[in-house]
Amino acid sequence: MNTPITWQWLTFDALSRTQLYELLRLRSEVFVVEQNCVFLDMDGLDSQAMHLLGSRAEELVAYVRCFPLGIAFDEASIGRVVTRQSARGGGLGHVLMAEAIRALQQQWGMQPIRIGAQAHLQSFYERHGFVDVGKPYMEDGIDHIEMVRQPH
Repeated sequence: MNTPITWQWLTFDALSRTQLYELLRLRSEVFVVEQNCVFLDMDGLDSQAMHLLGSRAEELVAYVRCFPLGIAFDEASIGRVVTRQSARGGGLGHVLMAEAIRALQQQWGMQPIRIGAQAHLQSFYERHGFVDVGKPYMEDGIDHIEMVRQPH
């Protein structure tokens, strides 16, 4: 599908009710249902995040939330990285990460970015400059690692 992605970078308060519903639904579809993981997705941090929504033909197909330093980690961070299952396989995840890094740096400047990545996605994040910092942990029954991307 060659329909371009429309990106929106929004504060929590700027999200419409429909956008909030769509992003929470997408996160639940992937992180809870698809990954068969029972966890509390709504962790109280969404109101402090910037939200990057990628839509194609008015359907939300990609999403991340980003934080300035000191909220999720000591560094700025990117989390809840998700693409709709039907939109995978064409590199959208890489476009999403590149856009998230760009938007975060534009908002808060060039700085290190830390993520808590599912361990099986390590090579995906390495392609975006993230490096394993040797802090593996288990979260909601899934192996994770902390990774940091230094500013370029």
